[in-house]
Amino acid sequence: MHAHLRIEEAGVLGRSTRLLAGAAIVACVVLVGPSAPGGPLFGGRQPAEAVRDVVPNRVMTWNICNPCDESDVARAAEIARFAPQVIGLQEACVRDVDRIREYLRNIHGLVYHVEYGSVLRNWGRCGGAPWSPGGYGQAILSAAPMRDRVNVEYPDGGSEDRGYLAVTTTVDGRSVRVFNTHLAQRDQEAVRAEQVGVLAEEVAEHDRAVVIGDFNAVPTAGELSRMWSLAIDTDSGCRPSDAGACKPTTDWYTKFDYVFLRGGITSLGHRVQPSEHSDHHMLYADVELDNARPRQD
Repeated sequence: MHAHLRIEEAGVLGRSTRLLAGAAIVACVVLVGPSAPGGPLFGGRQPAEAVRDVVPNRVMTWNICNPCDESDVARAAEIARFAPQVIGLQEACVRDVDRIREYLRNIHGLVYHVEYGSVLRNWGRCGGAPWSPGGYGQAILSAAPMRDRVNVEYPDGGSEDRGYLAVTTTVDGRSVRVFNTHLAQRDQEAVRAEQVGVLAEEVAEHDRAVVIGDFNAVPTAGELSRMWSLAIDTDSGCRPSDAGACKPTTDWYTKFDYVFLRGGITSLGHRVQPSEHSDHHMLYADVELDNARPRQD
């Protein structure tokens, strides 16, 4: 009789232990949630229900603001709302971009290649070990592979090193050269003029190009004149002669961010989307490329 009771008690204890273990696992899932990319919750794979396609003719630029102590989960979610084919990020820390890519893949089912255009290593901006601070600068994410990467640091960055990153990738099913830049800060017009000269010289070498980034200058600024001579902004109503019609792209109500189009690329529409996670708005454009075959560079 006593032996029978002991067996039943052991069975109850075993079931209780299993129930407690199961509850602990569920609690861990709730607490950790989907914010552990590539981890055991996903088994390193995408959740099938989240897999989706990018918009193949959509190009986005966004200064994501560093250091701003923002959530990379939230940044990824904002990008995923619009799912661009190509994304140019400025003030981009390598480790932030790595996490954003993982969240885009594991939470939203969006898979991107990446190229980095870091121009400095800065602990204050990007953290990391004191002897190995994080890389800081530009990054380009593309749903299609990229080639012929060029990363250029401007001879004079102004108060902080600045530069541009260029790659060749696919937009609207065709090959296009994409430039992503971040120019010197607002009160450094002469420095920006020199930087635009360096950038424009390279852009002019390509029959077809998209030039995106934070130019830190309004459309009427004289230092942008060389860009306007090479390309048009995706906003057809935004020109130096009619800058009042340009939509602001920053929290201080100015347009500093651009998607310039050069060589048989037509804007089908654009959107400026304010963000709670940066002092710059997200700017994206849907474009159409003509059938002319670009010159092979």
